[in-house]
Amino acid sequence: MKQRKRQEGKGLKTAPSKVLETVLVSQMSLSVLMESSPSPILLQKQAAFPTEFVWPRGDLVHTQEELNEPLIDLEGFIKGDDEATAHAAELVRAACSNHGFFQVTNHGVDSKLIQAAYQDIDAVFKLPLDKKLGFKRKPGGFSGYSAAHSDRYSSKLPWKETFSFGYRGLDSNTSVVHYFRSVLGEDFDHTGWIYQKYCESMRELSLVIFELLAVSLGIDRSHYREFFEDGNSIMRCNYYPPCDNSGLTLGTGPHCDPTSLTILHQDQVGGLEVFTNNKWHAVRPRQDALVINLGDTFMALCNGRYKSCLHRAVVNRERERRSLVYFVCPKEDKVVRPPQDLMYRSGETREYPDFTWSDLLEFTQSHYRADVSTLQSFFPWLLSSNPTSSF
Repeated sequence: MKQRKRQEGKGLKTAPSKVLETVLVSQMSLSVLMESSPSPILLQKQAAFPTEFVWPRGDLVHTQEELNEPLIDLEGFIKGDDEATAHAAELVRAACSNHGFFQVTNHGVDSKLIQAAYQDIDAVFKLPLDKKLGFKRKPGGFSGYSAAHSDRYSSKLPWKETFSFGYRGLDSNTSVVHYFRSVLGEDFDHTGWIYQKYCESMRELSLVIFELLAVSLGIDRSHYREFFEDGNSIMRCNYYPPCDNSGLTLGTGPHCDPTSLTILHQDQVGGLEVFTNNKWHAVRPRQDALVINLGDTFMALCNGRYKSCLHRAVVNRERERRSLVYFVCPKEDKVVRPPQDLMYRSGETREYPDFTWSDLLEFTQSHYRADVSTLQSFFPWLLSSNPTSSF
């Protein structure tokens, strides 16, 4: 990849590294909450809530409305039932033209595997903070542990801990197992196998979803499946501790996913919210369902027909919350452009220039904090760096 002049995106860290040390002292409360000792939370000893975690008032608007997104039974579609396929495609088309969120049941992912994934990852978050920092995420990367993303940002920090790693689909073999073993040791072999199986199940489901998306758009059913079959993905486990000052902070700030497709399972505490029709709407947790939402890359792949929508996660004052998130991405060097039959049939003009996932990943990991305007900010940066990109 060509060397590019660094452009500081809004919200990216510009302060000296000492800011990280200061934040981590406050952030230690996130780990203290997971310790078996009933020691007081460090932040509760402070006279004021740390400003690094305070979000603008406009981002903190409370909601009691639910999204009412469609709940799609995939059983008929997977079995090839024509009537069920037409119905599912209609529901997907309506949701994705509006906000890009829906939930699926009978998705083929074993409920026992989902529960095992939650149970096993708890042991990672329960590790002492100094051990977790031993496998913290490296600058510009996405794998490893992160405490409130304080390694990247110095303000509007999310009230959460994350553990992330990559999954390479067809070429993975036992790559997830090897990653857990290399960063956490042999004691976490079992956890590695659980997440190896979890990622394999997520990959299979994602290919089914891509087929359904293609049917809903009226293009060759296999188009997106084939595009993503050799793709890469990012698995992220989120832990949101309780927060006495939940009205001042967020678990995840408002953003659109820069990836292609997100498959999420949230526990029964709830906290995921979507911004549509100028309001925030809560996504009701369903134990037997997985939440699906489209990202910016897929919005470009369908020429803006379907939406990548602003969403966030709120924190609970009394209860911890967890979620499992699988981000689907194409292979890094694949050119992202809408299928020709979609463009020819509709007579539409191109909304976005060609780009590769590696370019967008670099932009969001090193130059820009993902928000509602990620694509609009990405393309001027891309075109100035690579004049051969075109519509």
